[in-house]
Amino acid sequence: MKQWKIYLLLTSIMVVWGFNLAVVKYLVGHVEPVTLTAFRILLAAVTVFIILFMFKLHQTPGRKDWLYIFLGALLNVVSHHYFLSSGLTMTTGTNAGLILGTGPMLTAVFVSLIMRNFPSRLQWLGVVVGMAGVFSTVLIGGDGASEMNLGDVFVFISILAQVLSYIVIANAVKNLDPRVMTAYMMLIGSIVLFIISLVQEPGGMQAFMAVPPAFWLAFFFSGIFGTAIGHMLYNYSIGQAGPTKAAIFMNLNTLFSLVAAALVLGEKITLGHLFGLVLIVIGVLFGSGAVEDLLAKRRKRL
Repeated sequence: MKQWKIYLLLTSIMVVWGFNLAVVKYLVGHVEPVTLTAFRILLAAVTVFIILFMFKLHQTPGRKDWLYIFLGALLNVVSHHYFLSSGLTMTTGTNAGLILGTGPMLTAVFVSLIMRNFPSRLQWLGVVVGMAGVFSTVLIGGDGASEMNLGDVFVFISILAQVLSYIVIANAVKNLDPRVMTAYMMLIGSIVLFIISLVQEPGGMQAFMAVPPAFWLAFFFSGIFGTAIGHMLYNYSIGQAGPTKAAIFMNLNTLFSLVAAALVLGEKITLGHLFGLVLIVIGVLFGSGAVEDLLAKRRKRL
């Protein structure tokens, strides 16, 4: 697929993910987070399998592929969605969107470290500035410098787990279609999350009986579009563009998350949030290596 089509695809995914964050925030207000996530991911898994069989894209994973699938499921599905949904019960959609914006910076740094191509000084500067943006956002989530919102910490752990999963996926797609990998990761992840929900949230399924009609509209949007199609296409994009380039588009996720938090949830975006956003964007530009690439191109022209 041509690069511009991949970039257009990634932009579309970020729009859906930005609004999906606000939708999940709404959903966890009605059903316990882990129980909700288990069934939402199960719906997503079934959706992806249906799509694969409809378009004849399904393939049986090999023995070596299963290691990547299980590791990806634990990171990308169980850890990411567990901490994200739990965190959203304790923080705002605005804060969560800003913290998730550190994804590109974290991806670039982890890819560099794992591939033993150590980050440059400018990248480390980006890490420091980006983390400063996260901490300023976290403090906004609490009631001041003396209090840190546990929900914000959970959201940060969720994006950290997701970033690590992208590296696993990037290695796995050399032999396995990322869309097939997504389906199996979601199926395994939903089962693990369901087991966790039985222990952590006994009787959590009863809440589904009392939800309003609008809940189901939001649930199916999140499960089918925000989770199934969104993750399937994003994992495909990782195989096409690489984890670092694909992660840069998560900046747009931050932007659309803020818009959705204001429009869907009615949350107020303060100057403190905008300050945190600026720091995170600067951190991403430096931490992802984008600034160095621009400087290198300018030097060649000169």
